[in-house]
Amino acid sequence: MSAGTLTVLLVGDIVGRAGRFALGRALRQIVQRHRIDFVVANGENAAAGMGLTPTVAIELFDAGVDVLTSGNHIWGKKEMMPFLEEERRVLRPANYPDPAPGRGSGVFTSISGVKVGVLNLEGRVFMNALDCPFLAADREIGRLSEETKIILADFHAETTSEKMALGYYLDGRVSVLAGTHTHVQTADERILPQGSAYITDLGMTGGWDGVIGFQKEKPLQRFLTQRPVRFEPACRQLILNGLVAEIDIEMGRALRIERVFEHVPGEVTG
Repeated sequence: MSAGTLTVLLVGDIVGRAGRFALGRALRQIVQRHRIDFVVANGENAAAGMGLTPTVAIELFDAGVDVLTSGNHIWGKKEMMPFLEEERRVLRPANYPDPAPGRGSGVFTSISGVKVGVLNLEGRVFMNALDCPFLAADREIGRLSEETKIILADFHAETTSEKMALGYYLDGRVSVLAGTHTHVQTADERILPQGSAYITDLGMTGGWDGVIGFQKEKPLQRFLTQRPVRFEPACRQLILNGLVAEIDIEMGRALRIERVFEHVPGEVTG
C-alpha cells in the first residue's frame, strides 16, 4: 500500500482440494509481492468442488483470505446454513429472497486499518430466478457507503453481457466489480470511465488440466451421453487466478489494476 491507497486482491473460484492447496501455497507470496492489504476469494466450490463447509472456510481464512464470497453453490452443504448466520466473513449473494440465511454484504477492516465494503451478487440470465441484482446492489451500496467509499463487488453470473451491464451500472459507486462463476479468466480488465476497476471473470484457482477445474473425463462423458455424471475436481497444473487493484482511499476509485495468473508448483493426488 502506498500513502493514501489500498491494494486489494480478488481471487477466482477456488475448486476443491487442489484449489485450496494452490491458494495455501501461493497466496502469501502474492500478498508480499504486491503488498496486498485485503484479500477476497470466491469459495463456493472449495469443498470437493461443490459448496463450502465451515472447516474449509476456516482453512481458507487461515491461508490468508479476509472475506469469502460465493454464488449458487453456497447451499450445497447443509452444515453451512447455521455457519452463514454465525460467520460474517462468509457472504452469500445479496439478491436471494428473504429469509435466506446469512448476509450479502459487509464492512470489514484491512490489515492497514482501512474499512472495506464487500458485496456479493448473483446473476439471473441462465441462472436462478432471483431478485434483481441491479436493485439489490443499489440497496446494499447505499448501506455500505455510509461507512466506507471502498466497495468490492463479486458478481457471480453466467453471461458476459449481464456482468458488463452491471459494471457500467455501478461505475463510480464501487471500487471493483469482478465477475466470477465461469472459471475462465477474461482478458478485459480495465478501469471504467467513472473509476471502477472491472473484469468480466476472475477465473479459477485449482487444477488447470481439466474442464473449468474438473477432471476432463467426466464432463466429456456428460456431453457424449447426456446423462448425469458426478464431476471430480482436477488435480494437476495448479493455478491461482485473480485481480490486483490499487484504490484511492479518499475517493474509493481504482488507480491501477493487474490481472493475476499464477502457476503453482505441486500436484494434489487422490
